[in-house]
Amino acid sequence: MAQSAYDLIVIGAGPGGYIAAIRAAQLGMRVVCVEKDATLGGTCLNVGCIPSKALLESSEHYYALAHRLPAHGIVVGNVQLDLAKLLARKDAVVKTVTRGVEGLFKKHKIDWVRGTARIAAPGRVEVRGGESQTLSSERILIATGSAPIQLPNAPFDGTRIISSTEALALTTVPKRMVVIGGGAVGLEMGSVWSRLGSEVLVVEMLERLVPGMDTQMARVLQRSLEKQGLRFKLKSTLTAAVTGADGVTLTITSGGAESTERCDILLVAVGRRPHTDGLGLKEVGVTLDERGRVVVDQRFATNVAGIYAIGDVIAGPMLAHKAEEEGVAAVELMAGIPGHVTYDAIPNVVYTNPEFASVGLSEDECTRRGLRVRIGSFPFAANGRARGMGEIEGQVKVIADADTDRVLGIHIVGPHASDVIAEAALAMEFSASAEDIGRSVHAHPTLAEALKEAALAVDGRALNI
Repeated sequence: MAQSAYDLIVIGAGPGGYIAAIRAAQLGMRVVCVEKDATLGGTCLNVGCIPSKALLESSEHYYALAHRLPAHGIVVGNVQLDLAKLLARKDAVVKTVTRGVEGLFKKHKIDWVRGTARIAAPGRVEVRGGESQTLSSERILIATGSAPIQLPNAPFDGTRIISSTEALALTTVPKRMVVIGGGAVGLEMGSVWSRLGSEVLVVEMLERLVPGMDTQMARVLQRSLEKQGLRFKLKSTLTAAVTGADGVTLTITSGGAESTERCDILLVAVGRRPHTDGLGLKEVGVTLDERGRVVVDQRFATNVAGIYAIGDVIAGPMLAHKAEEEGVAAVELMAGIPGHVTYDAIPNVVYTNPEFASVGLSEDECTRRGLRVRIGSFPFAANGRARGMGEIEGQVKVIADADTDRVLGIHIVGPHASDVIAEAALAMEFSASAEDIGRSVHAHPTLAEALKEAALAVDGRALNI
């Protein structure tokens, strides 16, 4: 077996892994990245963030032709869906982005080894697949991401019962789709196929959508999605799924009562699990928690010297940008630079229409912590830019400490919330007060003015409502 020595071995080429590799190379390290798939980018670039957003964009254009543009005086007749072309565009976007990562690896002289990695011992990684080889380094960074969770009573078959991966590549629009799970993935994929013509039912075991995000704002989002035709069964669980030649028959339990649903496609989107199988972690003594995640300290180091971990395989939200920031911080700390991640300022986005973006504490979490807060909100219906766009669903909510006025959380349901939340994240990164945001000059007319108004509303001073 060939042997090669490096300053850093990164296992996994998803957002956390490839960004960590690039930053390490910038710091002068000789880096190799091991990836089991044929392309770089991991789940996010290949079968997650990027392709799903491409489909969301295309489906929104299709939906807008019939439901939004007529209000602008634009009427288009005989609109047809070319699903094959829509999917081909999605694939082209993915190919362009993944090739971009390959270009970055070449630019920074990062070696890329395709194969399945296993940590044989501290400082040594065995790669199987293609040409087997052994890589050596004082530092190994685990960035292997996560995989969809299967339900025992509805295992994936790739045809009728599918994960988000297959939901990105359906060759026909299902007449009826049932989505198990009311989180970001379920709502986004459900939105895509609903806009393209499918009847979509979302089943969620809890009493609200998007668990972990602000409950009141989740209700705002649900009302908007219901207007678009999505149906919801909350406090409900899937108890049986029987596949047949013409679809899937489901038994759903709600409040002790059972009901039957039939669908062409059952999409299971109940979360993801850390991808640590086959890495040899237990054999080398790396500690895992009760959920199978790698336990790390503040420097992203495991209990085994020289082995580090970031992203979905450690505790915290499974978000690509969280993994990226951890990757940068981890290698900077390895290099003696004070890297850090402000976990209270990591934004979370659900890319429906309207979008739901959030950063910081929810009102629910503030209540659980016993914090005294003041809350200001402002509806997009009172925002001039939103009126001009014809997208007035939703609102902005600012939560501030009642004593210090420091912003504790900002939540947005509305148009381009994923862009507006960047200002909120920056404000929280610098410990801004609601007064700071309210006093900052915002260009007019812009959607971001709704955030300014919500911040002013914390003190009862909103100007345009």
